Amino acid sequence: MFPLLVAVLLSLLAAGAATAQADDPVGAAVTKLAEASADVRAVEAAADDAHGREERGELIDRLAAARTVAADTGATLQAQMALVDAKIAEVGPTTAGIVDAPDIVAQRKLLAQRRATIDSAIKRGNLLSVEAQQMTDSINAAQAAELGRSWATRNASPLTPAFWAGIATALPHDMEQATRYAGRVMRDIVAGARGGHVWLAVLGLVVAIALAWPARIALRDAGRRYAIGSAPGHRVRRSSYAMWRVATGTLLPTLAAVMLVQGLRWSGLAGATAEPVLSTFVFAVGMGNFVGALAAALLMRSQGSWRLLPIGDRVAVALLPWAWVLAILTALDMLLPAVNAVLHIGGALDAAANAGLATIRLVVIGGVLLTLGRLRAHADEAADAAAAQNPAVEASAGAAAGRAWVGGVTLVAWLVTLASTAALLVGYTNFSLFLTRIAIEWLAIVAATFYLLLVFIDDVVTTVFASASRTGQLLARGIGIRASAIDQFGVLLSGALRLGLAIVAVVMLLTPFGSDVGSTFDRFATVANGITVGDVSISPWAIIRAVIVLCVGLTLARLFMRWLNERYLPTTELDLSARNSFAMVARYLAIILAVLWGLTSLGIGMERIALLLSALSVGIGFGLQAITQNFVSGLILLAERPVKIGDLVRIGADEGDVKRISVRSTEIELADHSTLIVPNSELITKPVLNKTLNNPLGRVQIQFSVPLNIDPSRVQAIVLDAFAVDPTVLDDPAPKAFVDSIADGRILFNCFAHTAGPRAAYGARSAVLLAVLQRFAQEEIDVGTVPQQLQLLPSAPPNG
Repeated sequence: MFPLLVAVLLSLLAAGAATAQADDPVGAAVTKLAEASADVRAVEAAADDAHGREERGELIDRLAAARTVAADTGATLQAQMALVDAKIAEVGPTTAGIVDAPDIVAQRKLLAQRRATIDSAIKRGNLLSVEAQQMTDSINAAQAAELGRSWATRNASPLTPAFWAGIATALPHDMEQATRYAGRVMRDIVAGARGGHVWLAVLGLVVAIALAWPARIALRDAGRRYAIGSAPGHRVRRSSYAMWRVATGTLLPTLAAVMLVQGLRWSGLAGATAEPVLSTFVFAVGMGNFVGALAAALLMRSQGSWRLLPIGDRVAVALLPWAWVLAILTALDMLLPAVNAVLHIGGALDAAANAGLATIRLVVIGGVLLTLGRLRAHADEAADAAAAQNPAVEASAGAAAGRAWVGGVTLVAWLVTLASTAALLVGYTNFSLFLTRIAIEWLAIVAATFYLLLVFIDDVVTTVFASASRTGQLLARGIGIRASAIDQFGVLLSGALRLGLAIVAVVMLLTPFGSDVGSTFDRFATVANGITVGDVSISPWAIIRAVIVLCVGLTLARLFMRWLNERYLPTTELDLSARNSFAMVARYLAIILAVLWGLTSLGIGMERIALLLSALSVGIGFGLQAITQNFVSGLILLAERPVKIGDLVRIGADEGDVKRISVRSTEIELADHSTLIVPNSELITKPVLNKTLNNPLGRVQIQFSVPLNIDPSRVQAIVLDAFAVDPTVLDDPAPKAFVDSIADGRILFNCFAHTAGPRAAYGARSAVLLAVLQRFAQEEIDVGTVPQQLQLLPSAPPNG
């Protein structure tokens, strides 16, 4: 009974400790760091004994997990540190001469101890991350060094008797190994046949044939019919059909291989002896068919109008057989190592197999280059003949640049082929195989794959996010986005996705050089974690988040401005100019708030923004003085409103209507319908005649003279009658006709009237002058100005 009670108490204590640790995130983080540190030490001990990419890859994965734990616990500890700092600030520091209460002293001491613990854990986590990264780099360097040593390994040259003697020596033993392996496979087949399930293998074979041939062709043709009838746009049809051909040409043969192998497994004909070869066989069939389907999709031998590559039919027809030979070699590359592993083939035959594969590749690559050279020579001859028949037609610069680029690539390929041939003949079989398999074959596969993906993504994204597409019209109608903005977004999104694909392509190209995909992505992840500048950590994801927040803020600002202009301001008693001023200020405030929101999401606080603005103030004071002056002047114009939208103003010799006031400049429409753009500082610092600021009335002024013998009251009555008849002349203020002066036998009149606005004054003046002239003509009153008399005086006689 007592031992049972002790066990129960111990289990309760363990559960309580676990619960306390779960409630304490700092303790849990410290425990995780300790476990990760122990794992790193274990990896360090095992790194020296690791051989091969698989073993080193497992160690690198464990180090990556340790770095992840360090990063996660670091974030947790930083949050706990912020909480402790807040509590310490709330308790406050000790003050000289004041004795704090015992509980306050104890609380301050406890918080200081907890802060020291958290700070120590954060430093341990940072050190653990650095150690794991350094160890990862060391393992990658060891892998690269081992790869370099394999390249530098020299075997017997195929031109020497030692090469063939080694094969003759190893052949009997290896043939015996193959015979024993074949015997074990046959025993498995006989044992499986006795089980009575051979029909499952036959069924798997029938299904595999159906998938690999009729089903693949039917799906390929169905995809073409869909692309012709339903796909939007010619570009998307071509790239989508090419992607469909790659998908069907890869997946269906791979599925056929799976069904064939599964039929053998279900029937019991394939035992454990053949299992490694069968698993590799499925993957080899899939990769080989992928290479062949990719070449067929890009070349489109019998469908030139669907071809993505800018090549002719003769080139496509000539290259496709070589591409399928390359596909078969790719499958053999994956299948032969598995066969060698189960047969335990010796080094001599392994080297001979590698030499054979390198030789076949050299023959294929040489054949491709010779075919391209022959086709290029025929094309040049045809171009020269066409130029001789029509000398006026010159080859385009783009075609010449394309031929030069193809010539440069062909020259590099020839140089690599010759170097690989020389390495093979000297005895560096691994290096020769590397040059043919990686420098040419793998590079061609990766380039072709990502070329197709780049074209497909660009076609799809720019088609979907186009102003004329359904998505573009929906965005334009639903959100109010401009058509050009939709097109720009499509281009930018396409560029971003293609940049990501380019990074993946670089990773894939580096994979055969000892840098596996995981380690390469770890390097990109290290950069993606952020660059710390001062106390601010800037990473690509933080920038993307800030851009998204900024876009959301600007969208909310746009919606707010739409509501303000369409719903709220029309309900107020403000005139059009006041509404514009209020809306302009609100717009810039909304934009500033959106920018501040984006900067805050980037991790830049208000105090840093204020510091940045203070640092930029010196540069603004010198380099951007004029822009700043116009900006401040624009704010003054919007606030004091000495010039409003709709005012008739005169600046110097120019007169026109104010159409728009921004924070930098003011637009004035002149009488000839041209637009005068005036910096706002000109409207603040220089004289401006505003004819509609306080009094919107327009004034008509007419001046003339009549002979002295004409009755002035009669003339005055004629002028006032002309003013009274014109409908644009106001009755209040009443028109006036004054006798201004008498000079040189004529009476000078100065007459005034007013219109509803200054813009109507010019027309009213013209109409009144016509009416007055007509009445003066009827009354035979001579109208004019003061006559001027020119008198010629004789020159003075000379003195003496």
